[in-house]
Amino acid sequence: MKLLFAASSGGHFEQIMMLKPLMKKYDSVLLTEKTEYGMGDNGIRTIYVPQINRKGITFLPKLIANTFRAIKIYHKEKPDIMITTGVLAIVPLALIIKLHRRKLVYIESFAKITSKTLSGKLLYKFADQFYVQWESMLKLYPKAIYKGGIY
Repeated sequence: MKLLFAASSGGHFEQIMMLKPLMKKYDSVLLTEKTEYGMGDNGIRTIYVPQINRKGITFLPKLIANTFRAIKIYHKEKPDIMITTGVLAIVPLALIIKLHRRKLVYIESFAKITSKTLSGKLLYKFADQFYVQWESMLKLYPKAIYKGGIY
């Protein structure tokens, strides 16, 4: 079984790295955004995609480019399951995963206690399992699974 872990940089990345024991247990690859400050060597094979700012002027071209990258990544890696903490740069790959009838596991951000993330809103209806890290979030995502925080 091959797992693809995906997260943006920053807090979402820190959250996905809490699953590093799972990454080491299975054939895994990590997908994250390329940033100026870098991620360092985390011991997991990592693929980088450009960061997307939904308010930036280059939003649409970058999203389209990331969609084509996502197609290539999917066909090269052939993951069985994608586990993600979200953000816009990974949404195209998540949808491609679902188009190929693979499993999608979404973990809503720990920082969200009373409101949804944009990627959470987009992927809630597609996720095979959707986790929230605060019980209060079950009001917003009634079909979600609450198991506490991943920290």
